[in-house]
Amino acid sequence: MDMNNLMKQAQQFQQNLKALQDELAGKEVTGSAGAGMVRATFNGQCDLVALHMDAELVTPENTQMLQDLLQAAINDGLRKAKELAKGEMSRLTGGISIPGLM
Repeated sequence: MDMNNLMKQAQQFQQNLKALQDELAGKEVTGSAGAGMVRATFNGQCDLVALHMDAELVTPENTQMLQDLLQAAINDGLRKAKELAKGEMSRLTGGISIPGLM
C-alpha cells in the first residue's frame, strides 16, 4: 500500500471528522419527562444547552419530584444526543464502529 495515499486518506478522514463535529455542535435534541413539563436540550456533542421546567413544579413540596423529572429528562436528552452522534459517525465511517471516536 502506498504510504502517501494512506496519509492523504488519514488527513481527509481527520478533516471530515472535524466537519462532522462542527455540524453536531449545531444540531439539537430534546429529552423530556413528566409529559413535557421538564425538557433538557443537548447539542450533538452531548453538551446541555437548555433546561426548561414548568413553573408550577418549582415549589418546596415538589422538590423530590422535580429532581426525579430533571434526572429523567436529562438522561433522555443525553441518550438522544449520543444516538444522533453515533448515527452521524456511522455515516462518516461507513457503518464501521471505531472505539473512542464518539
